[in-house]
Amino acid sequence: MAERMAQMHEGLPVLRTMGSEVLRPYLLALLAEVCGNSGQIEAGLGVLEEAMVTAENHAERFNEADLHRLKGEFLLRQCGKAELAAEACFQKALDIARHQQAKSLELRAATSLARLWQQQGKHNDARQLLAEVYGWFTEGFDTADLQEAKALLEALC
Repeated sequence: MAERMAQMHEGLPVLRTMGSEVLRPYLLALLAEVCGNSGQIEAGLGVLEEAMVTAENHAERFNEADLHRLKGEFLLRQCGKAELAAEACFQKALDIARHQQAKSLELRAATSLARLWQQQGKHNDARQLLAEVYGWFTEGFDTADLQEAKALLEALC
């Protein structure tokens, strides 16, 4: 895992020297996920902050919703008392995804928010939110995101 993170860190400046910032926020999000998977939550949050700044500065917004969702997930893992901040991140991710009509990113954000609401005992709100987004899909039910959403919906019934 550490080797992958080192390779990713080394590759990012190469992109910059080539004048390419186009995929930088997306690649930083991937790096943040690697950090999170290896338990380096603080490092992951730092990488996400860099990704958000880069997205803002270069109008690279295609995965902006997922950056906010990931930040919310990391905040919850960092400190269980960060529920309000995480919920705000999930709501922002939902708003951005809806504005962009990015249904897959909306599903991810809705799943994260529904999971948080489930933990808070807000089962009806969680079910309603997730069912609305899940119901939009007509195919792709073998994907990890839709399978996760379906399992959560079943747990909320």
